[in-house]
Amino acid sequence: MRVLYLAVLLLICAALGACAGMSGRDPVQVTVAGIEPLPGEGLEARLLIKLRIQNPNDAPIDYDGVFVELDVLDKTYATGVSDRRGSIPRFGESVIEVPVTISALRVAFNALGYALDGKAPEKVSYKLSGKLGGTGFGSQRFQVNGELNLPKPLPSGP
Repeated sequence: MRVLYLAVLLLICAALGACAGMSGRDPVQVTVAGIEPLPGEGLEARLLIKLRIQNPNDAPIDYDGVFVELDVLDKTYATGVSDRRGSIPRFGESVIEVPVTISALRVAFNALGYALDGKAPEKVSYKLSGKLGGTGFGSQRFQVNGELNLPKPLPSGP
């Protein structure tokens, strides 16, 4: 029994070592190439986000499914999935379309929170994160962070 336990432990260690060795890829570069409206239902808005994915590696990246999540001011605003399959060529790029859903209630509650706080943010931080699904341990995660400066309100009065 002890030999079996040791064999399983060695097998797990070898598998983890193999997984660590597979991470020699550079991360993909992701930008939003376009946004188009889609029909929504009830209290939701739907958009089609076009992601330009650049592969800086010397091997193609095959994917089977895509997930994205958009956080604004550290709060999730939109999520989306697509069952698309494809391949991003070595040192190449592809545009992948992902439909996303934005909850109008989530947006309203967050806006109400900022209105009650009395302070409008000067900068809006965002994070677009996601995953290109792969086979086995081949999923490729990505994340894009940024900030948008909001225009300052014009002074009122004479």
